[in-house]
Amino acid sequence: MRMRLVGDIGGTNARFALCGPDGIVREERKLPVRDYPGLIEAAQAYLAGRAVDEAVFAVATPVLDDAVALTNSSWRFTVSEARESLGLRKLSVINDFVAQACAVQSLQRADFQQIKAGTAAPGRPCLVIGPGTGLGVAFLLWEGERARVLASEAGHSSFSPQDERQAQILAMLWREFGHVSTERLLSGPGLLRLANGLAVLEGREERFGAPTEVSQRAAEGCALCLEAVRMFSTILGATAGDLVLTLLADGGVYVTGGLCRNLRPLLDLEALVRGFTAKGRFADYLGRVPVEQVMRPHTGLLGAAVYQAG
Repeated sequence: MRMRLVGDIGGTNARFALCGPDGIVREERKLPVRDYPGLIEAAQAYLAGRAVDEAVFAVATPVLDDAVALTNSSWRFTVSEARESLGLRKLSVINDFVAQACAVQSLQRADFQQIKAGTAAPGRPCLVIGPGTGLGVAFLLWEGERARVLASEAGHSSFSPQDERQAQILAMLWREFGHVSTERLLSGPGLLRLANGLAVLEGREERFGAPTEVSQRAAEGCALCLEAVRMFSTILGATAGDLVLTLLADGGVYVTGGLCRNLRPLLDLEALVRGFTAKGRFADYLGRVPVEQVMRPHTGLLGAAVYQAG
């Protein structure tokens, strides 16, 4: 059986697998990005001498031409160089949230958990959003029985605070970054910035060193970390609501990725829904839009496996 190499390449980890014509993903393996000089070397390490003639790589960056530079890591490559170095007949490089959106179409009801009830408008656009190392966004535009995937870099749009405390944290980040994109707060590193920002606002000397420390302390009942997760939840809802309004994506919202999946027991779903619907005159419209969370892991690999080049 002819096998295809598939990869889901983020800022922290590169996941690889093989799949056949049946689309079933096999032999999954996660490689830390920091351990390899680039994508080609990581893919060669995964293959370990095995030959494939086709590959699909989903990468956490916009794919605009032959040259590809990951947004949240130092990896750089060209599609032509990767194809030649890996001995491939065909190589497709797609945005990682194109892969996530492709996967959404292939999932079963059991792969989702409801965040907010609603009624999906038939045939209407859908939003796929997922905080991770950065913030991924894509849209599904339905064309008959299947949907066309529209890539987006909405995670790099300017963050808009929803209350005074968020505005105070934004002011801190302005001094650090100049432009503050939404993913500076709505991501794993963003959760850490929220917790440390709240500590500054409360005059506390305590600082946290990693997003996992924030979530662990929240699970243990730390009030400051719980407040950071609540603020994260509100920002996630507000951002998703803004993006639904941008494209009138009342076909539904899908929240993906390991960060929110792991945070699910801690997420403040009421705060998320309030943030989603608090859009003034369009609150009733957003109140009808369903929000689902994808609970199946490694959907980026699944999306790369089912992706079909246009």
